Amino acid sequence: MSLRHAVLAALIQGEASGYELTKRFDVGVANFWHSRPQQLYAELARLHGEGLVRAVEVVQESRPNKRLYSLTDTGTRALVDFAAGPLRPTNLRDELTVAVQCADVVEPGALLAHLGRRADEAREKLAALRRTETSILSGRDEEEFVRTTGHLGPYLTCRRGIRYEADTQEWCEWAAGLIRAKERATRPS
Repeated sequence: MSLRHAVLAALIQGEASGYELTKRFDVGVANFWHSRPQQLYAELARLHGEGLVRAVEVVQESRPNKRLYSLTDTGTRALVDFAAGPLRPTNLRDELTVAVQCADVVEPGALLAHLGRRADEAREKLAALRRTETSILSGRDEEEFVRTTGHLGPYLTCRRGIRYEADTQEWCEWAAGLIRAKERATRPS
């Protein structure tokens, strides 16, 4: 998958400025696709040049003008083709997992610090995702939301992020517990 598909998918919810799209990435798309704001703006320019998004200049009196981006029919077709086509499986590439693989030769304190930080990050992301979920549901339970929404995708990806971050937090705490137990078991009496 390329950034282009993630940007196009974020625009399904409706038009957005580059700034608003960056915020959408922060609270939603970042669960499954990381991008720096500069990359996002560059991708928007490419997508506009290829006719996949349209851009409308909005004149503002007290602030600089802004551009609002939205999907074109061609952009929507590109997303449909992407989603219908063969998707490659995702491979986990995580430095922490590599470091933990070395648990038998690495100083336990360093690993425990890394695991603690990652668990804390997961906890913070989980809290943010739960706030996003609450906002998406807008007081509805899941059944009512599914019946009445026109935007199921953001909810599904938010829930995926919640599951991922909850699992990451749990795994870090579990791994740290085993490293501590191993350290206690091998400590000279």
